[in-house]
Amino acid sequence: MAADAAETDEDDAAPPLAMPPPATLDAAPGLDAFLLEGAEGNLWFERRGPVLFVTFDNLATLDIPYPRAPWMQARVAGLGYSLLGVQSFAKDWFRQATAPSLIRGLQQRGFFAQFDTVVLAGASMGGFAALNFAPLIPGARVLAFSPQSTMSRAIAPFERRFSHPVNRMNWTDQPFLDAAAAVPYVRSAVILYDPFVPEDKAHAARLAGPGVRFVRLGHASHQAIRMVVKSDALPQMLREFAETGDIGAEFWGNLRRRKRLRSWRRNLVAALAQRRHPRLLLRACDTMLAEGDYLFARSARRKVLEEHPELAARRAR
Repeated sequence: MAADAAETDEDDAAPPLAMPPPATLDAAPGLDAFLLEGAEGNLWFERRGPVLFVTFDNLATLDIPYPRAPWMQARVAGLGYSLLGVQSFAKDWFRQATAPSLIRGLQQRGFFAQFDTVVLAGASMGGFAALNFAPLIPGARVLAFSPQSTMSRAIAPFERRFSHPVNRMNWTDQPFLDAAAAVPYVRSAVILYDPFVPEDKAHAARLAGPGVRFVRLGHASHQAIRMVVKSDALPQMLREFAETGDIGAEFWGNLRRRKRLRSWRRNLVAALAQRRHPRLLLRACDTMLAEGDYLFARSARRKVLEEHPELAARRAR
């Protein structure tokens, strides 16, 4: 399944011009840039200021050959924030020893204490990792887009997506098997997801906790991050979350643009058709077709009129 295919951002997809110099764990806290190399992934650091974003790869970033920049590097740099990119060499949901070992090693050496604010961010596979590893950095905030709580079918039998990479991973043994177990230790988290995606809704239910706020982005699909990016709402959102630990009016103001996106409109039409709301579906298709030529809207309109002749007769009067 290719549900993660658009989770990356074109700005972050370009190969990096230069990689930071390799370093050891002991030397890393005093450096302005470093690369901690591991068997299953790397940690890529760039210092810019007292706010640190720790970002995690997702399936889409892993389609880009290594060496590559960390996820959201360009966005974080543009805001003047420091970056620690946690990179994986496989589509493994960070079910590996490298990432938690290196993060724990930095924590033990006082690396994260240098920053006023630490935000862990990721989408889907990266959102799972951001929540899962947050307890390793006490006081860190989490911003997760469409995260899974676990890919263990014993724990989450509703999750049947991404079968190829999932079947290659160990989803039996601890630690870091279930992000829901990390939630009680997370001070502040915002989780964005589409409640009309059954699997994402079920994962969100498992991730509820006192410090968790849910932001429901209807008709975003599993690619909630992509809809935020295309609505030009991401930079303000990152700044707002870094400064306040929440998202608010500025984000929602920018997100209004999503209703002009073809992907949002297609998802809305599909949802109305699936939920059997013929009148609402017809009204939505008419509105869209008055503004542009949308094949999916024309097809849905034709089908609803064929299936509901009373609506067609009413229009013919």
